[in-house]
Amino acid sequence: MADGRVESAIANWASRLISNGIDYNDFVRTTSSIDRWDDWLDAWTATGDVHRRLAEQAVAEGHTRSAGEACLRAAVSYHFSKFVWVIDPDRNRSATEAAAGALYQAHDLLGTGVQRIEAAYDGGLAIGNLRLPAMDTPSVPLVVVIPGLDSTKEEFFAIESVFLSRGMATLSLDGPGQGEGGFHSPIRHDYEVAVTAALDELDGRAELDMSRVGAAGVSLGMYYAVRAAAFEPRLKAIAAVSGPYNMGEGWDSKPSLTREAFACYSRSVNDDEARERAKRLSLEGVAETVQQPCLIVTGARDRVIPWEDTKRAADAIARSEWVLYEDGTHVCNNIPFKYRPLIADWLRDRLG
Repeated sequence: MADGRVESAIANWASRLISNGIDYNDFVRTTSSIDRWDDWLDAWTATGDVHRRLAEQAVAEGHTRSAGEACLRAAVSYHFSKFVWVIDPDRNRSATEAAAGALYQAHDLLGTGVQRIEAAYDGGLAIGNLRLPAMDTPSVPLVVVIPGLDSTKEEFFAIESVFLSRGMATLSLDGPGQGEGGFHSPIRHDYEVAVTAALDELDGRAELDMSRVGAAGVSLGMYYAVRAAAFEPRLKAIAAVSGPYNMGEGWDSKPSLTREAFACYSRSVNDDEARERAKRLSLEGVAETVQQPCLIVTGARDRVIPWEDTKRAADAIARSEWVLYEDGTHVCNNIPFKYRPLIADWLRDRLG
């Protein structure tokens, strides 16, 4: 019988893995082989290695499209191998690097034209993947895609495509405590420093209309997006899904894997210190200052962030729109066909 942490990971995040690129058959095969949480990283790394070898074989045969698609599967397998798996920080980092490397290889093989963006801020480095829509338009709107606690830019290929197909550029961002950004800085409550640095880095690019910039945040990324909107006037609209009003409230009721991951990425020494640092991630007195239009979405079946907590943020923002999906789980990952077109269309309408 699988231990409680394996069961928790499957129960809380199965739809997340699948909606972000894990093949259902890979999910069933890989998770059914795991009895102990200690073995999670090894099992998913082995799955990633299978797709890496398929990519190498396809390259050798001159099938670059197939190779690129295999690299995408490898990237998300490596990414989810260390997803909330913080038993060994060195192995977590190695898996992060493997995921990033596989994704860049996929972009290269698929000819997406992705551009790596690095933007320094005090004590840290924001790292993002910039993609432009395949449209003959002189200047396009930009959506900054903001991850949550343990999502990273490697998880966003599918959701980027939803924005790109609607004529918007995307910048998927690793900020403090996230993916490659976490190599340089732990989680910070003032996430806007990373957004500001990234926008400064992009300023003046002819292909981007920097007067039409929005943000989309998922899970803890909702907090980051609202916080960024409060302090970064270049953001003209934000859409966010399933985030906390205060990360520290209800701490003991959060999944143990979430608490462990927050402790690791905030560089806390124990659970008590992590709780106190999480309490700093609060929208009290911040959400009320947001002037931009905001769309806040969540699911009534969310077992990670209760929907009532997400609604507190929506209620505090003057120009917010609130959507609750009765059938939605955390980040509505079980119904991506509902929430992703909704937030993409909403942002497209607001950004022109």
